[in-house]
Amino acid sequence: MCYGLHFLTSTLIALFMVRRSSSHPLWPADNEFDFKYGWISEDEITIAREQAKQMFYFGYDNYLNHAFPLDELDPIHCTGRGPDYAHPENININDVLGDYSLTLIDTLDALVVFQNKSEFHRAVRLVIDTVSFEKNVTVQVFEATIRVVGSLLSAHMILTNENSYLGDYSMPDYDGELLTMAHDIVLRMLPAFDNTLTGLPYPRVNLVNGVLPGTINETCTAGAGSLILEFGVLSRLLDDSTFEILARKTNARLWNFRDKHTGLLGNVIDVQTGEWKGTLSGLGAGLDSFYEYMLKAYILFGDERDLKMYLDAQDQIWTHMRKGRTQCRSGDGQPPIYVNVDMRDGKVLNTWIDSLQASYAGVQVLDGMLDEAICFHALYYAVWKKYGALPERYNWHLKAPDVSFYPLRPEFIESTYLLYRATKSPFYLHVGREIMDSLNMYSRVRCGFATVHDVIEKSLEDRMESFFLSETSKYLYLLFDDANPVNKNYHRLLFTTEGHIFPISDKFRDAESLSPILELNVSCQPNVIEDKIYPPLTESRFNQIFKMMGYYGDDVNAA
Repeated sequence: MCYGLHFLTSTLIALFMVRRSSSHPLWPADNEFDFKYGWISEDEITIAREQAKQMFYFGYDNYLNHAFPLDELDPIHCTGRGPDYAHPENININDVLGDYSLTLIDTLDALVVFQNKSEFHRAVRLVIDTVSFEKNVTVQVFEATIRVVGSLLSAHMILTNENSYLGDYSMPDYDGELLTMAHDIVLRMLPAFDNTLTGLPYPRVNLVNGVLPGTINETCTAGAGSLILEFGVLSRLLDDSTFEILARKTNARLWNFRDKHTGLLGNVIDVQTGEWKGTLSGLGAGLDSFYEYMLKAYILFGDERDLKMYLDAQDQIWTHMRKGRTQCRSGDGQPPIYVNVDMRDGKVLNTWIDSLQASYAGVQVLDGMLDEAICFHALYYAVWKKYGALPERYNWHLKAPDVSFYPLRPEFIESTYLLYRATKSPFYLHVGREIMDSLNMYSRVRCGFATVHDVIEKSLEDRMESFFLSETSKYLYLLFDDANPVNKNYHRLLFTTEGHIFPISDKFRDAESLSPILELNVSCQPNVIEDKIYPPLTESRFNQIFKMMGYYGDDVNAA
């Protein structure tokens, strides 16, 4: 922890000196708030970009040195971890860890984002030579799909130049092995789709023995309904529609289980009976990526059914979940917030939001709902300022965490990045720097970045999940690297829910429908200089949101 504090302090001093010496001929700030969140110099951006890069490699190098070939790094004790074979019921670990070098696989296209061709090729070769899915492990279908299959497909398309927008990363001795591996693990997961009365997949499957006796029948909506991007791309690369058909049938069946009166989905369903075991309907855990993938599936594949489902879902979300004034940045009344409701009648079920829900601002950006995304993101920024982290659940009525840990999730950071791409407001660069300072202050340890066990006490857990490298660090770096090929070709690329990069191309949708989608993907870019100088909300609007979320004071991580 002492090294993290020293690193942070040095960075803050450097930034302060740059700030003092900076000037901007168009700087119009006439108050402290606009100055604090306004124009940022190129020197400051360069420092932040290098800081993000250093954070990534600090975690990545320590994983390779202390944890590989195990799945994850325990950064406090500088060791690795794999599945909990002694306790199969430990789904917190075993849903994710499959004894297949998860962190290395999940990080492949991050190395391309950091433009490290030699290390990307070395990592690909390590995966090909050392990873096997012939393992007697039971994993969650959703987690294996988004972390493993998504990354293997992304890296494969980069290697073969089917995704040429990131540069030439062709590898002379590559022969499609990553695509073969993606096909292999998906085939091993297909038994999850067999022998359920609803046609919805079991949530977990053993990679050798299929669905084991006693496997629980309950799955979450997002877990079953967020396979379409990875399964669809796999089908099209293999010219085998089996996998896309399965994912589409699953989504259609989930959709048919909506409540007949409200049109809402619950968060947990029995795959045998179709009975909703969890009637919470919201935008967070259990539902989040289902909505995200409806929209992204339409963008990637052009199937109008996906768009219709997404738009119908948004109508019900707006009707039942959204509270507050009609417009975020104008009008009177409380700022907008999306609440958790009972799917059966639309009544408010509780008064918490969760950290996964922060990704919805990014979905709103993709949908062109920029006004909504700005206010939605600001809610989470208020909580971050209060704690220097995001608690897993935050009670906006009690103004305190309901669940206090923070596993370094990327969703708030992802939305920060996407809002910056859409607005170019320097506010989001300032937010990104605050996020990095907090991570270095509170979670940086001897061999990586540790999960924050309690955002109030700042106690830590000895775990660095793979998404810290595959998403959290990646989005932070992209936020400060305008010249990155990802940002130069932003309108031609799509991030999966795990941050893996798929090309929007006529390989996946017909050429006639491709051009309008590419135009829509840049439609929110600013065209006036003020958008690149002022914060997206006035000081009074921000203060109203801060007060609503219980943040009243100085930055918790002020130095």
